[in-house]
Amino acid sequence: MKEKNYASMSRKRAIGNFFAYLLLILISIVWLFPFFGLIMQSFRSYSSEYGGMVDYIIPKRFSLDNYRFLFSGETNFLKWYGNTVLIAIVVAILQTVIVLCVSYALSRMRFRGRELLMRFWLILGMFPGFLTMICMYFLLKQFGLTQAGAVPGLILVYIASCGMGYYVCKGYFDTIPKALDEAARIDGATRAQIFVQMIIPLSKPIVIYTALVAFMAPWCDYIFASYVAFGHDKSYNVAVAMTRWVWTNDYQGYFTRFCAGGILVAIPVTILFMCLQKYYVEGVTGGAVKG
Repeated sequence: MKEKNYASMSRKRAIGNFFAYLLLILISIVWLFPFFGLIMQSFRSYSSEYGGMVDYIIPKRFSLDNYRFLFSGETNFLKWYGNTVLIAIVVAILQTVIVLCVSYALSRMRFRGRELLMRFWLILGMFPGFLTMICMYFLLKQFGLTQAGAVPGLILVYIASCGMGYYVCKGYFDTIPKALDEAARIDGATRAQIFVQMIIPLSKPIVIYTALVAFMAPWCDYIFASYVAFGHDKSYNVAVAMTRWVWTNDYQGYFTRFCAGGILVAIPVTILFMCLQKYYVEGVTGGAVKG
């Protein structure tokens, strides 16, 4: 009797798993289809297949013309790509350092006004940053950080209020026993030594999570970047520059080049996320335990 029940449960479990995996496969196909189309379009030559409006996805003749165009002297794509990489790396480093320091201070230290400060930042974070765009633009303009100076201006904008994003990181630090800090203080360690030599090595997932989030935000930003670098071609990032391509009168000619550029933009973030996905998930789940 027990064997029959076990066999029946195993059969039901196998059927349930079959339909679950089938559903997941269908969802994956639907989700990946646009990316597949983007890749295929990037290998289609405009000159040989007569424009961007076609009724098929897989090119009849694969070509690298679009990628050659990106790396040729006809466009500033390498300059735009370099701007994006520079902004993303600098912001990732500075923002990670600031967020970790703020989160450690709020997690481990008790000082007057701490609770008020946390509540104030929480309320302030509910207002979108776009409300200050006009004021921010004129303020940056006074210091020469727009258009030709848009790259350092964007870096300043991205890191200016990053300390308010302490929530997840602080929650992760709260899960680390405070007894470690107390034992180190008894042995004569300073706050800085505890933070650098003890807390950071124990917080690898949240450090990587913070760095990834800080890297991806400027990498994909369009609104602030187009606003600050408006009208100065060499200060564009790839998002702004490639959008200008599809706004031209030659939409069909630039569409396949836009797709090729999109593939090159997606590669670094995809590789980073695939290599560090484990730590990214650990950082999110660990930081969600306590607030």
